[in-house]
Amino acid sequence: MTPFHEVLFPLDVALRSAGGPERRTEIVTFGSGREQRNARWADSRRRYDAGYGIKTLDALQAVVAFFEERRGRLTGFRWRDRLDHASAAPGHPVSPLDQGIGTGDGLTATYQLVKTYGAGFAPYTRAITKPVAGTVRIAVGGSEVTSGFSVDTTTGLVTFAPGHLPPPGAAVTAGYQFDVPVRFDTDFLEVDLSAFAAGAIPKIPVVEIRG
Repeated sequence: MTPFHEVLFPLDVALRSAGGPERRTEIVTFGSGREQRNARWADSRRRYDAGYGIKTLDALQAVVAFFEERRGRLTGFRWRDRLDHASAAPGHPVSPLDQGIGTGDGLTATYQLVKTYGAGFAPYTRAITKPVAGTVRIAVGGSEVTSGFSVDTTTGLVTFAPGHLPPPGAAVTAGYQFDVPVRFDTDFLEVDLSAFAAGAIPKIPVVEIRG
């Protein structure tokens, strides 16, 4: 199994970093000027540069120590995306009705946490595999349930106990906060302290891990 540490990258650095989703699209342009576009990836992938979040030497030393413990690109870890880390819209509290994760049939016990982007044309559903412990709220048929289920914070799977399975036709919804599973996208951190003191920002690329 690929190494992964269930540990959060230094939060003060992550929340000041830059980055966002990336997709891979192949575009073929014909002699007529027409073009054909094909999605090479079914899912987007987040990329970040942690260097933008480093403002002090203490923060830089903390990131170097974190990098060393992860052995560079070898081991994954959790990352908090300031823009996108909850099931609810920015500025709104998490609600158990935020995201649909399935429909009960009286037999299915396990549901994957997901987040859906868009609604009108081609909504994109993203699997959420690293929910934050203690933040997941679940509703069945529009009513919140507070027992009879468990959440695996390492996979994002919600499992209902026997006797608590969602009945046929009941909407299963969830609200939560979540982290992004990532790894460093370099095995070399080039640190120039003289340049750093003058305001230079070291490049520390981080990329999402897709299962």
